[in-house]
Amino acid sequence: MKVLSVNRRGVPQAGPVALGRWGHADAPPGHPGQALWAYPVQHYAFWQTVRAQAKVADWGAPLAHGAAGEDLTIDGLDEARLWVGDFLVFPGCVLAVSEPHFPTEAVNAALGFRHAAKLMWQSGFTGGWLGVIEPGPIEAGQAFTLQPGPRDVNLRDLFRARTGA
Repeated sequence: MKVLSVNRRGVPQAGPVALGRWGHADAPPGHPGQALWAYPVQHYAFWQTVRAQAKVADWGAPLAHGAAGEDLTIDGLDEARLWVGDFLVFPGCVLAVSEPHFPTEAVNAALGFRHAAKLMWQSGFTGGWLGVIEPGPIEAGQAFTLQPGPRDVNLRDLFRARTGA
């Protein structure tokens, strides 16, 4: 498993990025469990197809990492394999899975069409929020290990329970 990109407002960042308690080191204080939005690259093929159907991209056009507006584009885990309380352990920092991401209108702007957030809700391809447990550097291409938490509820089941989706 690895992080494919570290993004700031949907723009991939080069080199190591310092993470503080609230996400990016210069981020203002917010909700500590919502410091970073991680999104699985496995969902990108779906968005490539949907964007082509919506006529905002050509068929087969690649989707750049960070395209949904996420902070981290990850490979190897999706909502069914992430559980509240799991830890993503990087060489220089530790992140904790806190809850599913609940899409807003910002997803529409990021993906380029007005029904993107609605489709994200319907598909359950939402990714998840992470809190920063141990601040430190992170960068694209870094491998991480998953340290299981209590495994009481995974993100997909929690999203469905909260939304009825």
